[in-house]
Amino acid sequence: MGTNRRNPPDRTEGDINLSPQRIHWQHQHLDEATRKLLADDEKYFLHQSLSTPCLTALDNCKGSRIIDTTGKSYLDFHGNSSHQVGYGHPAVVAAIIAEMQRRPFSPRRFTNRSAVELAQKLAELAPGKLNKMLFTPGGTAAIGIALKLARLAQGRFKTISFWDAFHGASLDAISVGGEALFRRNMGPLLPGCIQVPAPGADCFGPGKITWQQAADYIEYVMEHEGDIAAFIAEPMRCTTIDIPPVDFWPRIRNICNRQEALLIFDEIPLCLGRTGYMFACEYYGVVPDILCIGKGLGGGIFPLAATLVREDLDIAADQALGHYTHEKSPVGCAAALATLKVIETENLLQRSAVLGKQTLEKLRQLQQRSPLVKEVRGLGLMLGVEIDAPATTDANAVDIAERILYLCLAQGLSFKISGGRVLTLTPPLTISDAEMAEALRILETSLIQVEFELCLNR
Repeated sequence: MGTNRRNPPDRTEGDINLSPQRIHWQHQHLDEATRKLLADDEKYFLHQSLSTPCLTALDNCKGSRIIDTTGKSYLDFHGNSSHQVGYGHPAVVAAIIAEMQRRPFSPRRFTNRSAVELAQKLAELAPGKLNKMLFTPGGTAAIGIALKLARLAQGRFKTISFWDAFHGASLDAISVGGEALFRRNMGPLLPGCIQVPAPGADCFGPGKITWQQAADYIEYVMEHEGDIAAFIAEPMRCTTIDIPPVDFWPRIRNICNRQEALLIFDEIPLCLGRTGYMFACEYYGVVPDILCIGKGLGGGIFPLAATLVREDLDIAADQALGHYTHEKSPVGCAAALATLKVIETENLLQRSAVLGKQTLEKLRQLQQRSPLVKEVRGLGLMLGVEIDAPATTDANAVDIAERILYLCLAQGLSFKISGGRVLTLTPPLTISDAEMAEALRILETSLIQVEFELCLNR
């Protein structure tokens, strides 16, 4: 019988689900029917951080909005990074229905037209020669394929990754990931998983680690280990919206080349226009050896991910790298094809880049007006607002950020908090100008209210 170890809440990946502020919000905003549904959810689902016990219950969703069972509407700037084309896009829904009526399933020894056409389309879109792939039901499995292929191709098993990175929740993924929330009490993990400090960490004396120092550290570890199979990372940290300078990834690419290590990019939450590029690595002009994508690939409806690799890494014909039941799901592939077509026909890459730039500028203006905003950053419609506590108050930034969240939820704006203090804003790429203006108004109103509350409590 395992022991239930109690630990302080870890806020790296998102806002916690058992805080006093959440409970207070629920008392104010939930009706009896919703409370009953939440109680039933708690009764049957395993409790875990970030989900059960849940905040509220979903009734329906459409476009940029979700509606809970009390009838309250929220602009969804969270979406688990899966709603690039919004919720229930008619073209995606129609493609899924048509495929379900014709080919609801494809046993593994068979292929199907939707799967082949999706592979062809991704090979055309992907940078470099990433024209071989496997599909999986989720991003974690795509990471698992990448790790297995790297071991097989390199004849080595060691990897380098960043502390506090998230690459999935399975045992192999948390081994290369660096978040305590997922790793704690789970050992022993995979051997050979070396984590290095991420830029912004303050573990080496005064001052935070710079991107150049992080690259120096990675280079040092690679040279001294001498047998690294792969370096795995997000090209940009999607939760806290940390964007490396343009010279960082070209340098890491060169280091990997010199040390004959593979470069694996985890773009599961970043791909398909979130940054204004189809793939975030295009911003840096760097092509990884393996590229993992997912989340929004299924149009915010169907779970689907993919591992894209160079053609010369097609070396496992006598082994099994994936072998998933829904490996070539016709319905999932039809959803993905429709999603890619929507991104193309509705010019969502340009939309993300232009609206993201405009919104980032408005957030910078908001930063000038608010003493609670330490920094804003973003690329495309991947935006972050880092909260700070004014020197004139005893409140801390974590509590302030959480107060802002629940004020925004009360007014109809949903997002998540990453690292305890970064408001992570990732709206659908299909969001209207009016909806974006509404979201910014709600955010500013909430900041002003918290500023007023802090003044009263001095």
